[in-house]
Amino acid sequence: MKKRMVLASLLGASLFLNGCVGADDATSDNKVEDTGKEDTKNEEEDATTSATYREYTDISELEDQYDVIIVGSGGAGLSAAIEAKDAGANPVIFEMMPVAGGNTKKSSAGMNASETKFQEAAGVEDSNEAFFEETMIGGKETNDEELLSYMIDNSADAINWLDSIGITLDNLTTTGGMSVERTHRPSDGSAVGEYLVNGLLDNAYERDISLFVNSEVQTILEEDGKVTGVEVLVNQTEERTIKSDAVIVATGGFGANSEMVVENDPALEGFVTTNHEGSTGTGIEMISSLGGDVVDMDDIQIHPTVEQSSGYLITEAVRGEGAILVSNEGTRFTNEMNTRDVVSADIIALPEKKAYLIFDDGVKERVKAINKYESEGFVVSGDSIEALANEMSLPAEALNETIETWNKSVSEGSDSAFGRDTAMDEDLSNGSYNAVEVAPGVHHTMGGVHINTFTEVIKTDGNKVEGLYAAGEMTGGIHGSNRIGGNAVADIIIFGRQAGKQAANYLQN
Repeated sequence: MKKRMVLASLLGASLFLNGCVGADDATSDNKVEDTGKEDTKNEEEDATTSATYREYTDISELEDQYDVIIVGSGGAGLSAAIEAKDAGANPVIFEMMPVAGGNTKKSSAGMNASETKFQEAAGVEDSNEAFFEETMIGGKETNDEELLSYMIDNSADAINWLDSIGITLDNLTTTGGMSVERTHRPSDGSAVGEYLVNGLLDNAYERDISLFVNSEVQTILEEDGKVTGVEVLVNQTEERTIKSDAVIVATGGFGANSEMVVENDPALEGFVTTNHEGSTGTGIEMISSLGGDVVDMDDIQIHPTVEQSSGYLITEAVRGEGAILVSNEGTRFTNEMNTRDVVSADIIALPEKKAYLIFDDGVKERVKAINKYESEGFVVSGDSIEALANEMSLPAEALNETIETWNKSVSEGSDSAFGRDTAMDEDLSNGSYNAVEVAPGVHHTMGGVHINTFTEVIKTDGNKVEGLYAAGEMTGGIHGSNRIGGNAVADIIIFGRQAGKQAANYLQN
């Protein structure tokens, strides 16, 4: 068994998780492009709760050569490592941050999959065809159909694989743009990210897979069209060359790189980001320097429900379990279960450019992530609608009428005002009432490296770099111009697994 380095929960915490968060548009000096003391405070709190005493491989164990080098320790990288190891290869993971998990740790809603055993057990009728059609509609018909088909056709198997290694996602909910309960989450309804990363890390440790943190891969080495290894800055101080015939890049998107975001979409200047500090597009840049092609770089998603003072994403599952959105006037203004781009645009169109998520204790019981929002001070509560309205400085009469009308719509199964037809199983009449103030923030970068269904990197000239693979948010094409909530986790697991299998297979041929 390799020696492990115990990383105390606060080690390097100021570099992890809620980097680049922002505050209210009117008062913030912590927009997407800035970091500051408030960021560090939030990062320390997150690192304390999510990475306490996690063990990583001691740097003294670093070898000069591995079968497969994996760059990035989020869901895609960890899945790739597990599959490569199970296929007989000796993989290593390099993570530039002090804590493993990447943006995956911050995933909240769940993982979309169709025709699964858990849907069947719950009596949910679904099909791969419906999943495909609804994702294409959400992506404005610009998705790479081959990649999307691969993801959907392998989604049920990915749920089974996770379950087989102790990561059970059997609690179902709905996200915007989906017609049925297709989003799989942990049994207790909690956010998927922490649960998923911890489960994958446990499996990596059980397989004795080396994982080095504070180790930034800066260059992918290539000779005669084939990768030969990487140059890595170990402990942010020592440059090492590590040889390998197969490299998998899974470094995530560029949502925390404000310059890159604004370069590709100038309209997003000043937006807060939900991304952790490591989402800077380094993998995309390294592959581009080798002639790798990129696609859809200007397709950057903003999420409609972000708590602005912290950059916390308020999970779509809150709306999926029955919450509504209201304006300063205490009235609904959108179909809350529309796709993220539409709901975000509707919020931005309001004079105040913000909105309020309104939900009762029933929603809070069904979405465990709300407990975290409460502990962070994001949730305002009242024993009655009137009390909540007073706490939020909303017109009580209008809010009361809005909720009464909504409850009537739920009972009748028809939302005549905005045409919402999902997430209407429960009305808002259970216990006290709650609200979270939200506005859009940069959330996901749909564009990135051009890959095929084997996760092989395609160059601008149409050729491949032999032995080079990419998976996860750093790749482009799968989601089209707008990602459906819950599809990112499907993306990273399914294509991460594929990358690990293909890299191991490449070594054997």
